[in-house]
Amino acid sequence: MGNSNIRNISSMELDLTPKFAQPMFEGDGGGYYTWSSSQMPLLAGTNVGAGRLLLRPRGFALPHYADSSKIGYVIQGTDGVVGMVPNTEQEVVLKLKQGDILGVPIGSVSWWFNNGDSDLTIVFLGETSKALIPGQFTYFLLTGGQGVIGGFSTELTSKVYDLDKDEVQKLTKSQTGVLIVKLDETQTLPKPQMDMTKKLVYNIDAACTENVVENAGLVKTLTEKGFPFIGEVGLSVIRVKLEPGAIKAPSYPATAVIQLIYIARGSGSIEIVGFNGKRALDTQVKAGELLVVPQFYVVAKIAGEEGMESYSIITTTEPLFEELGGRESIWGKLSSSAQQVALNIDSEFQKLFIDKIKKSTYLIPPS
Repeated sequence: MGNSNIRNISSMELDLTPKFAQPMFEGDGGGYYTWSSSQMPLLAGTNVGAGRLLLRPRGFALPHYADSSKIGYVIQGTDGVVGMVPNTEQEVVLKLKQGDILGVPIGSVSWWFNNGDSDLTIVFLGETSKALIPGQFTYFLLTGGQGVIGGFSTELTSKVYDLDKDEVQKLTKSQTGVLIVKLDETQTLPKPQMDMTKKLVYNIDAACTENVVENAGLVKTLTEKGFPFIGEVGLSVIRVKLEPGAIKAPSYPATAVIQLIYIARGSGSIEIVGFNGKRALDTQVKAGELLVVPQFYVVAKIAGEEGMESYSIITTTEPLFEELGGRESIWGKLSSSAQQVALNIDSEFQKLFIDKIKKSTYLIPPS
């Protein structure tokens, strides 16, 4: 029954405590904030990572590529623009707004710009099994004070681009900004291609979902079946929106996957139970916090007074979850005799239990 895996997990100090991102860079154009593997060791242990990009109006994130595949979710903003070369021969320019999901394949070059009058915030959640530092995204900038183009010798750059010494200096040293700069009104960028935006960007907040319960909330799962481009990054996304006081009943993944959960809005509490039947986590969570759920662990969410909205990546393109509550729960799939024996209950109580389950859902309105 997987005793070796149980021994490995039990020998680890699993700290599932939610954490806020820490600033990696801040400037006039915005900032980038990250969850490091030193801050959250479980990120490295499970090969997932996260970061948050904040662009002020006219903020521009310089062209770069990264060592990890990830998914970007637009938390706020109405007029974002991203230029990307996603394994294609030419740059595609896409429009972004709140609720949009965008896959960013490993190694693809991209730049990001806020063309609006209010802040643009994007959280990135991804998989780091091929990263230089497990549990973290490492970015390689093409230009700027830390750009790779300025790292080579003048002699080499001169020969590669057929430039004289002064021209090499102009090419490599004109942009002195690092990571994020603020553009003036005279500097322009390409306009978004709306046809490509429809193909490569998916607004999960506006998407229809069949899993809606009045006064409780909704669950939306996004896979490559509904959004083919997400298959490029090998991940899927789950959005859970709970009304004030509502509960998302406990569930667990039926395959060996990791959940990386970001609290986007509101607050509430999360309970997680591990293989030993003990609570691994029982804590309050707030918007901006991130937590890692190890494979097969069971998670329940309870919204606070303002409701709670979370977004999770699952490290597979075909997520499969089992519910412990509601009419579709695993209990309804087990025979009545197996339930009686396993729970050590009589037939009368077993019938009461199943009758109640059949009348409920995994999204529970407040009492």
